[in-house]
Amino acid sequence: MKWVRYQSDGKTFYGILEGDTVKEVYGSPFDSFTESGTLHNYESIEILPPVIPPTFYAAGINYEKHVREAAALLGTEPNIPDKADIGYRAPNALIAHGQPIIVPKDATEKVQYEAELVVVIGKETKNISESNALDCVLGYSVGNDVSERTWQASDRTMWRAKNSDTFKPMGPWIETDASLEDMITTVRLNNREVIKFATNDMIFGVQKYISEITR
Repeated sequence: MKWVRYQSDGKTFYGILEGDTVKEVYGSPFDSFTESGTLHNYESIEILPPVIPPTFYAAGINYEKHVREAAALLGTEPNIPDKADIGYRAPNALIAHGQPIIVPKDATEKVQYEAELVVVIGKETKNISESNALDCVLGYSVGNDVSERTWQASDRTMWRAKNSDTFKPMGPWIETDASLEDMITTVRLNNREVIKFATNDMIFGVQKYISEITR
């Protein structure tokens, strides 16, 4: 199932996307819902970020291939993390799929994209085990962890390097039936494929991060 969050007639709704049609619902995927009977053409509505999380967690460096490639470019030894590092991102940085990223006037030319898997938690949980961690997942989406690398070098908390307004595009929807093992992350720049990798080829998996975050 594909869940979209959108605006219509000045009001915010969740809907179920089937083909080019969005079925409007009363409620949301996070609690009970019923279909309202109202249908929209997907192209006619204003898509919003699929979720505004009350706490926006972020996984740290988590792809060994990327670590090794970056180290090779710098001529240094790769520093592979030995534990799952967890940080935060700011909800103010969220924008919907297709909205423009606004680069601050004082940014350098080193503003870069980072394709990320977004894991949407569907219910409150605490101290969950790795074996049960996926039970609390509603679904998955896609995010762009836009980063200003010059700022990042001196920004210990990355408060601005990664959290400037519009630096976190997300969406366009939440997919509830996706399989982690089958996912492929693809980055296209100006319609040209520049990066492609197996999404689940992580140093620490989704289950590990969820278990750590809920401690």
